[in-house]
Amino acid sequence: MTAGGFDQIHDELRAVARDILGKAGAPARPGWRLLAEAGWLGLEVPGTLDGADATFAETAVILTELGRAAACGPYPGAVLGVGALRQLVPSPGRDELLRQAASGEAVPVAVLADGSRDDVPGGGAPFRLERTAGGLRLYGTAAFVPDAAEASHLLLLAADSDNSKRQVVVVVIANAEAGEARLGVEAQPVLDATRRLALVTADGAEVPETSVHRFAGDPEAAVRGLLDRAAVAVACDSLGVSEAMLDATVAYVKVREQFGHPVGSFQAVQHACADMLVRVSVARELVDAAVRAVAAATPDSPVAASMAKAYACAAAVDVAGKAMQLHGGIGYTWEGGIHVYLKRAALNRSLSGSPPAHRRRLAARYR
Repeated sequence: MTAGGFDQIHDELRAVARDILGKAGAPARPGWRLLAEAGWLGLEVPGTLDGADATFAETAVILTELGRAAACGPYPGAVLGVGALRQLVPSPGRDELLRQAASGEAVPVAVLADGSRDDVPGGGAPFRLERTAGGLRLYGTAAFVPDAAEASHLLLLAADSDNSKRQVVVVVIANAEAGEARLGVEAQPVLDATRRLALVTADGAEVPETSVHRFAGDPEAAVRGLLDRAAVAVACDSLGVSEAMLDATVAYVKVREQFGHPVGSFQAVQHACADMLVRVSVARELVDAAVRAVAAATPDSPVAASMAKAYACAAAVDVAGKAMQLHGGIGYTWEGGIHVYLKRAALNRSLSGSPPAHRRRLAARYR
């Protein structure tokens, strides 16, 4: 998605992803081992840790194709987890987890606050780490966390009570330990069958000191970067949904006949498809700009992320809805498959901050 010499690499990556994900049709269910063999899991893992040493720009290509195929699996959550691990102070435990993530042995998922909240997009750090005479204790709740139930390791963002500023740290806990009485991961069913969300709770859970990791740079900037990363990842998915619905609709109206003519020859249908194309084209430009900003960690990345998230996710719902209408009666059937994309687009609109929440974030610049 970056300009220049990487365009050809991205085109090749996109073609391979589309081939792998498109063979089974939507919703695609690629195996985790297959993703590891394709090298997608280690794209942003440093080369010294058996990764590809790529950037978020390359990961964004895969995220978009996952949306196009309405793919199932914890890849988006793992992308956020790898992004969080890369910002931590290097340590043997962190490095080993990154190495395992690249090989597919581990699925680290970062746990942010409820992304559906409208007050603050993404919400920040939902947990707090209290230092007591009995040791470290973790408290807090995060709802609707993508892929938490499928994670091998949970990366919980928590405010540390050890300093006056309560700086945010990352508490890494193996999901196998989540059965501890005071730490829970409970599935939260949603209409979108291609996603798995969970409620993560901690009520005084014991945390060993070795599980607490600090950010290598400014914690506040790191958390803001993770929130922007999560928002743009969802925007990429919505862009893929919109592209899939536009392509499917154009192909359908070319062959579906009414009154002896393809319905695509009718002016009203042409105008509707043109409107869909405009929405998709604008969304693509905004998402491309946001991906470049997040990959380069530019000062304007929060603005670019909010613009992309607000527009692309709202556009995906409109485009999928229009696709359902233009497919006629078959578009409303279970077998038609349009409902898979419409439900995915509707969930994306709420994840990592709703469009109104991000528009308020943008408007706050002018106060």
